[in-house]
Amino acid sequence: MSSILTNSSAMVALQTLRGINKNLAQTQNEISTGKSISNARDNAAVWSIAKTMDSDVRGFKAISDTLALGSSTVAVARQAAETVTDLLTQMKGQIVAAQEQNVDRGKIQTDIVALRSQIESVVGAAQFNGLNLVDGSSASNVEILSSLDRDAAGNVSVSNIDVSRQSLSVSGPVTSMTIGTTAIGPAAADRDAVFTNGVATETQNMAPGPITWEAANTAAVANASDITLTVGQTFEGASYNIALTGINVTMQDGTTTLGSREFSFVAGANDGVNDVASALVNQLNSFFASATPPNGTGPSYAASVGDAGEIVIANTSGTDMRVGIAVSQDGDPGTPANAGGLAALQNIDVVNNGAAALDMIDGLIDKAISASAGFGSAQSRIETQREFIQNLSDALTTGIGSLVDADMEATSAKLQALQVQQQLATQSLSIANQQPQNILSLFR
Repeated sequence: MSSILTNSSAMVALQTLRGINKNLAQTQNEISTGKSISNARDNAAVWSIAKTMDSDVRGFKAISDTLALGSSTVAVARQAAETVTDLLTQMKGQIVAAQEQNVDRGKIQTDIVALRSQIESVVGAAQFNGLNLVDGSSASNVEILSSLDRDAAGNVSVSNIDVSRQSLSVSGPVTSMTIGTTAIGPAAADRDAVFTNGVATETQNMAPGPITWEAANTAAVANASDITLTVGQTFEGASYNIALTGINVTMQDGTTTLGSREFSFVAGANDGVNDVASALVNQLNSFFASATPPNGTGPSYAASVGDAGEIVIANTSGTDMRVGIAVSQDGDPGTPANAGGLAALQNIDVVNNGAAALDMIDGLIDKAISASAGFGSAQSRIETQREFIQNLSDALTTGIGSLVDADMEATSAKLQALQVQQQLATQSLSIANQQPQNILSLFR
C-alpha cells in the first residue's frame, strides 16, 4: 500500500543517513583531534583513567625537575668534600715533613694555617641556590622529593631521598689538649696503678711541670727487643706521656741521626684503657712511618696493642734506645678530631706536638673521605631515580595513548567507507522522496 502521508522508505533512508552522518562526524573529530576518546561523553570510564594517569605524568615531570635541582646541590657538596680531602692530604704531607729534625717547623706551620684557611673558603662557597650541605649550619637531613606513589585504592603519597649533611667546618668551638701537671698520689704505687712499664729498674719522674728525661727516669730497650707499657686504669683528665730517646730519625738528605720524641694523650670522660693504648700506639706508628721509613729488614720501630690492651714497642733499629713514661691528672683532653666538623684543625701544631698532629690529620682525612663517599652515593641514587622517573613518565604517556589515541590507519579507511555510505544514503533518500510523484500519476 502506498500513502502520500507516510513515506516509510524516506523515513528509513533518512534514519540511515543520520546514522552515517553521525559516524562520519565522529570519525572526522578523531582525525582532527587524534583521539578516539577526547571527552567524558565518549567513554567516561576510560577517559577518567586516562586523566588520572595524565595528572600523574605532569607530577612526575615536576619531580624530575626537583631531582635535577637536588642532584646539582649534592654535586656541589661532593665536589667541596673531595677538594677538602685533597687539601687535607696536602696538609698531611706538611705534617709528615715536620717530623724530620732539620726542618723549619715554624714555616711548615704557616703553610698548614694557609691550607686550613683554604679549606674554610671552600666550605663557605659550597652552596647551590643558598643551600650548603657541608658548613655545619644544620644537622637535619635534606629531603629531596623523589616519587609520587599511588596505591590500588587511589590514595597518593610522596617519597623522599634523605641526604645527610656532613659538617666540614673549621670554625667551630675547639679546645686544645692540655697535659695535667698534678701528680697522681704520693706513692709510686699510685702512679703504677695508672701507667707502668713493668720494669723494676725504671722510675717515673712525676714532678709537676716540664719533664726532664734523664737516664734515671727512662728504661733501656736494646736492639731486637721490646718493652711493654700497661695502662692500668683511666679517668677524665688522666695524662699519659711516652718519651723515646736515642732513636734513629731519618733526615731530609736520607741520612739518619739519633733524636728524641714525646707522645701524649689526655683521656676523656668516655675513654677506657684500650682507647688510651690505641691512641698512643697510633701516634707512635704515625711517627715511625714518616720519620723512620722501612729498611731492608722492615720497620726500625713498631708499636702495637697487646692482647690485654698493653702497649708494646719493638726496637729493630740496630741501636739501643730508651723509653720514659709519666702520668698526671687534671689534664684537658681538648676537642676530639671527630667532633665539630674539622674544627680540630685548629689544634694542629707541628711546632710543639708534631706526633699528635700526625695522628689527628688521619682522622680528619677519613672524615672528609666519608663525607665525599656519602655525597657520591646520594648523588648516584638521585640520578638513578631521575632516570627512572623519566622512563616511567614515558611509559605512562604511552599507556595513555593506547587508551585514548585514535588508530589513524583504521580511521582513514573508515572515513572513506562512510563517505561512500553517505553518498549512497543520500541517493537512496532521493529515490524514496520520488515515490509520492509516482502516486500522482495514477490520477491523470
